[in-house]
Amino acid sequence: MKENMFYGASSFVFQRAEELRNRMTQSEEILWKFIHINEWKLKFRRQHPIANWVVDFYCHPIKLVIEVDGGIHETEDVKKNDEEREKYLKKLGLSVLRFNNEEVLKNKREYWKKFLKLL
Repeated sequence: MKENMFYGASSFVFQRAEELRNRMTQSEEILWKFIHINEWKLKFRRQHPIANWVVDFYCHPIKLVIEVDGGIHETEDVKKNDEEREKYLKKLGLSVLRFNNEEVLKNKREYWKKFLKLL
């Protein structure tokens, strides 16, 4: 049986993913340009539903989630939610790579090096 890359996401999560696809942040757009078409021929999806969440980017063949966090992710409540979410994603066998907006906007080479180390 083929493994489901959505891990039981509900129709509500799919709807939310569609809404988010229509308004990418500048950092997400920059990162998307790098990973959308790549030399490894890996297919990445953006604003992808997984279980109860929408992840920024996902590559199913290598089970990699990439998140780009804005300033809201510095608040304690959101940090706690991010930790719980990441724990759950790891239990599913997924790797999670996290960047903040500033890393993507100011240090393009650095985040790209970080990404390459995973492949």
